[in-house]
Amino acid sequence: MSYLLSVIIFLPLLGAAVSALVPKDRPGAAKWVALATSVLGLALTAAVVATFDRASGAMQFVTNVVWVPQAGVHYHLGVDGISITMLALSSLLGLVAVIASWKVTDRAPAYFAMLLLLQVGMNGVFVALDFVLFYMFWELVLVPMFFLIGMWGGARREYASIKFFIYTLAGSVFMLVGMIALYLSAGTFDMVELARAGSSGVFGLGFQNWVFLAFFLGFAVKVPVWPLHTWLPDAHVEAPTAASVLLAGILLKMGTYGFIRVSLPMLPQASAAWAPWISVLAAISIVYGAAVAFAQTDLKKLVAYSSVSHMGFVMLGIFSLTATGLNGAVAVMFSHGVVTGMLFLLVGMVYERSHTREISKVGGLSVAMPVMGGLLAFASFASLGLPGLSGFVGEFLSLVGAWQSAVIPHWITVVSAVGVLLAAAYMLWMVLRVVLGTPTEAVLGLPDVTAREVAALAPLIALTLVVGVWWSSLLGFVDPAVKALLALVTGAA
Repeated sequence: MSYLLSVIIFLPLLGAAVSALVPKDRPGAAKWVALATSVLGLALTAAVVATFDRASGAMQFVTNVVWVPQAGVHYHLGVDGISITMLALSSLLGLVAVIASWKVTDRAPAYFAMLLLLQVGMNGVFVALDFVLFYMFWELVLVPMFFLIGMWGGARREYASIKFFIYTLAGSVFMLVGMIALYLSAGTFDMVELARAGSSGVFGLGFQNWVFLAFFLGFAVKVPVWPLHTWLPDAHVEAPTAASVLLAGILLKMGTYGFIRVSLPMLPQASAAWAPWISVLAAISIVYGAAVAFAQTDLKKLVAYSSVSHMGFVMLGIFSLTATGLNGAVAVMFSHGVVTGMLFLLVGMVYERSHTREISKVGGLSVAMPVMGGLLAFASFASLGLPGLSGFVGEFLSLVGAWQSAVIPHWITVVSAVGVLLAAAYMLWMVLRVVLGTPTEAVLGLPDVTAREVAALAPLIALTLVVGVWWSSLLGFVDPAVKALLALVTGAA
């Protein structure tokens, strides 16, 4: 069954090639190729999830063959409980993005080819266990997202796409420096072996500190951590709906996944030394993102800044260096992908009908489009962390883990908790203005959600409810891998 990971990665590449070859005068064929590819990819991912041993914290479905013997590079793949949740999220949102793009006719073959190529990179990052392979997938993601924003985005799409590309590419250069430094020190690109080397004390603290900084710059830009976040609102506002769903749902998680997979196990002493400072940045991200979201008049920008705040909770949980905090961090990663993906879909649906995202112009949805209004309220409640919905699980555990942490001062946890109150404030303010009240002229007479749109939203709604009520449906996968990871981190302390 280990071959399944390779199929899941490269099946979208085949789909992208077929989609790109579809004649321009047959845009419908491209979307059906993309849909079939994404459905099959999700089915294969479901097969991996169904046969995954939840009690084990070790890597499973491992493939490890020599790829470039001269440089010691291997084609090494595998998943543990952390990466399989991200792979499942990537496969699901990849399909949702295709369904959300069903009306795209402008250069449709190229558009759907870019969506599928993006899936190759996203899936690959979460299963790669060789640094060269990991870096190739990491960089691959930049290309299709650049074109999705630059060719199918809004009025300022060129500016937003170039800013996205420059920021993330600059971060990747620092990451490459850190990767090469680890290779020169340990003589291997194998990420599992490098984690063991970090745990056994092969890397001195001085070496770890500067390599940690290099990786921090690479990963923090992608998260994004304040003050490296400024590319995100521009990218989200100009990106087409499907690209926003994947950008928020998956690409941001690549950064936090990098901290979990690389920084903590390979550079454990530096991670502990830097944790208090990173927790300060996390707290600033939480409060700043929420406060700025409150000031937005554009629905999409509000959701974009909310992502800065939510990803701050992930960073707080990761650098608590506790099992509770790390479980919470992964739970926020998963839930944020589901819930924010849902929010961007709904905002896109409102914009497609009304041709505006101004909060003051799209009020009264509960009267004009009752189903749309109800779904937007549901997604907003999940985003603000209402108990019983998935958004609560991770934020609660991240804060508990931060409070239990031996490296994070209690005052940082208290400041971060203010972000929960601010999230409730700006989300309820948005619901009050957009969902409730008298319908504005822009939304009067507009059609409610269609069956296709319900199909895109239904799995996200279901996951929001299931994870929110049945925590172990997610944490049952994550917890053994978290404990195995912390055993490496604490082993070097």
